[in-house]
Amino acid sequence: MNKVYPDAASALAGIVKDGQLLAVGGFGLCGIPEALIDALQATGVKGLTVISNNAGVDGFGLGKLLNTRQIKKMISSYVGENETFERQYLNGKLELEFNPQGTLAERIRAGGAGIPAFYTKTGVGTLIAEGKEQKDFNGVTYLMETGLVADLSIVKAWRGDEEGNLVYRKTARNFGPVMAMAAKRTIASVYEVVPLGALDPEAIVTPGIFVKRVVKT
Repeated sequence: MNKVYPDAASALAGIVKDGQLLAVGGFGLCGIPEALIDALQATGVKGLTVISNNAGVDGFGLGKLLNTRQIKKMISSYVGENETFERQYLNGKLELEFNPQGTLAERIRAGGAGIPAFYTKTGVGTLIAEGKEQKDFNGVTYLMETGLVADLSIVKAWRGDEEGNLVYRKTARNFGPVMAMAAKRTIASVYEVVPLGALDPEAIVTPGIFVKRVVKT
């Protein structure tokens, strides 16, 4: 089964909808699926809730979707260095579900592993704990955090084959593998598409079973 599409726009065709929960790989400016974000912006889709470690910067990555007001809510860990985000949030035009970085990573991993919720000490006694179930284990209080499963995930990898198996390059790997697992559908942009069998099986990080479509960008 060849999952390779000719461009980012065709890879998104028939999948994106208003109001979706979207997971986006990347950390800072590394491993951002910018071509897929640009194509997503061009669709005009709106009302998105976006899971991402950070909210991009002005004029790049998710910052572009913020500029066009296509995002209604961010589920993130780091939200600095983005004046558009700050302005929209302070003006009440953008919702934010803030997570400690380790908690966010585990929520995504748990969603991909089919784990509906887990307990963590992180955030106990802080604003993070407000409205969340708490439980004691061996005399220690923990918060219950829920796993995250997106409608669509977009990630960026280094190389991918026709079946969607992905290899990442160094720190660009970051959130990509867990984001790819924690979604009903995943689309991957890659620098290079190779024939099936060309990737070293030991180097594959994301198996093709998790990837619906691949596009070279």
